Amino acid sequence: MVGGLIFLIVTRRFFSASPLVIVPQVAALGLMVWARVTFGRRSFHAAANPTAGPLVTTGPYRHIRHPIYTAACGLTVAGAAAHPGWATAGGCALVLGGALVRMRCEELLLAASHPEYREYAARTRRMIPLIF
Repeated sequence: MVGGLIFLIVTRRFFSASPLVIVPQVAALGLMVWARVTFGRRSFHAAANPTAGPLVTTGPYRHIRHPIYTAACGLTVAGAAAHPGWATAGGCALVLGGALVRMRCEELLLAASHPEYREYAARTRRMIPLIF
């Protein structure tokens, strides 16, 4: 994920002056901030292992299981849409693929450490409410 993001930023394929890109990227940033505030002072791990503490099911986590990854993917897809091309698609694919792998790893670890996770996962979607 990080490699794809860095590539898109360095090659100037991440941001755009178009309102069609700015609006969804600002919305994604808002989701990311909301999720971080809801998550609290717990640390972010470079590995996909969950942090210690209770399962967070409030705020954006009430509707989707991975709002921070959703925000990162939203930022990336919006920026990539403004800069079509194979290199942009490759960078975007790295971010999206990395997010999907991390989500799956985290879900397995959360299910093992939090017995209530399976019930939570059954009533929420990974990234897009009611869809995925």
